[in-house]
Amino acid sequence: VELVESGGGLVQPGGSLRLSCAASGFLFGEAWMTWVRQASGKELEWVSSIYTDDGKAVYADSVKGRFAISRDNAKSTVYLQMDSLKPEDTAVYYCARGYRENYSSRGRGTQVTVSS
Repeated sequence: VELVESGGGLVQPGGSLRLSCAASGFLFGEAWMTWVRQASGKELEWVSSIYTDDGKAVYADSVKGRFAISRDNAKSTVYLQMDSLKPEDTAVYYCARGYRENYSSRGRGTQVTVSS
């Protein structure tokens, strides 16, 4: 199993970023996919998960209405569109195979910094 995140960077408050996660080594189309994040000095926080067949998505309250998770099964890729970013969204973002905190594999992460 390999998960490779990309798309992180430095953005001003109110800005947007789109994260991508390329997956390989398992049947992507049959797997729940999840984004989690970890801010410096804090515990890992679940952000969002997306179902396999119908694309049903669930979100943490802290990002609901601002973030959108999506997937392209043909490309074995999951995305996280992040809008209206806040300084408290600053963290390393990881994609994971699994549902919410119950994931079996996780990528190496991509840094997102929201600062003016």
